[in-house]
Amino acid sequence: MTERQPSVPPISLPALAAILAALAMIGPFTIDTYLPSFPYIAAEFSATPAQLQQTLSLYLFASALMTLFHGTLSDSFGRRPVILCSLVAYILASAGCALASSLPQLLFWRVVQGLAAGAGIIVGRAIIRDSREGHEAQKLMSWVTMIFGIAPAVAPVIGGWLQGIAGWRLIFWFLAAFGACLLAATLLRLPETHAVAARQPFRAAVLMRNYWRLGRDARLVLLCLTIAFNFSGFFLYVVSAPAVIYDLLGLGETDFAWLFVPGIGGVMIGAYLSGRTARATSPVRAVGIGYAVMTAAALLNIVYCANWPPALPWTVLPVMLYTIGMAFAMPSASLLALDLFPRLRGMTSSLQGFAHSLFAGLTAGLVSPLVSATAPGLAAAMGGLLCSGAASWCAYRLVAARPFGEPT
Repeated sequence: MTERQPSVPPISLPALAAILAALAMIGPFTIDTYLPSFPYIAAEFSATPAQLQQTLSLYLFASALMTLFHGTLSDSFGRRPVILCSLVAYILASAGCALASSLPQLLFWRVVQGLAAGAGIIVGRAIIRDSREGHEAQKLMSWVTMIFGIAPAVAPVIGGWLQGIAGWRLIFWFLAAFGACLLAATLLRLPETHAVAARQPFRAAVLMRNYWRLGRDARLVLLCLTIAFNFSGFFLYVVSAPAVIYDLLGLGETDFAWLFVPGIGGVMIGAYLSGRTARATSPVRAVGIGYAVMTAAALLNIVYCANWPPALPWTVLPVMLYTIGMAFAMPSASLLALDLFPRLRGMTSSLQGFAHSLFAGLTAGLVSPLVSATAPGLAAAMGGLLCSGAASWCAYRLVAARPFGEPT
């Protein structure tokens, strides 16, 4: 049985999906909305592109760290309190970014944003499983995924408009207002789905011991690396979007949709095809198909960039093709990881999220500044990240063939 707050009325499935999807959108909005403002922030603070890139990488590192704790905290203290506290912190951090008078101040508040932003998507998954079962849970997850998938495509477009209206500070005020709307929606409509009787005491020693146990499992580590490297091949273009749009393609701040709409469209196509073929395709075979598509995309990207200058639509088509393969493979790789430790699936999911955010941060802070100045550099880096993911997958297949004890 689940417990509901007396002051919160029962909520319909569509309304719950809308709130949970909006909570999940915080991450993409916080990453993508301010990308069109990179040159303007750099000019105001006299920052180099590499220095400004740290506003992304530090955010992602902070998000990766806190990913390990959001779910556990909600298991101990309830779903609503964790989301509400995180939203308050997020609103304050967004306002702090808007008021920052120097790059160090902006970096500090971006770290706070990272610590707060991940609660919505991580705790939201727990709410789905708490409140719905079977077909309803699958339907709710599908709705949340479809709504959430819009965020990375529309965020830079909104950011470009806001930049054109009043500059980059308005973007962070927009994020603060978005957080405030979510805070009101959570207070008024989101029920508590984790009963007090089912909550676990928060014990740091037990948490660390379980993470140490999972972290020593080569199969899980290799699957997490597979997913993280595959995503980083696409995320490289996300964090390099200012260089791609402004420098390589010669477009303006309202033109980021040229890159993001095909990329996110590919994600949605790949996810749809993955779901449609799930019954007929084993997880291992699905990952293999995904790698075939991603490899074709990466090779096409390298060949084009080596022989022709950046131009639409050819610069973005390989990115779209890559995301189709990535999204086709990712659910199956995630399922293989979650099945390794059936009793620790929440923690396994958090570990996947940690690896995902950690490598995204490394891609933003280290790889992108080195390669984003040229189209061939970006194409080669995408290919290198894909090869790293493929090597991790092949290593997983070898390790998984060895006998293991029964998962726990």
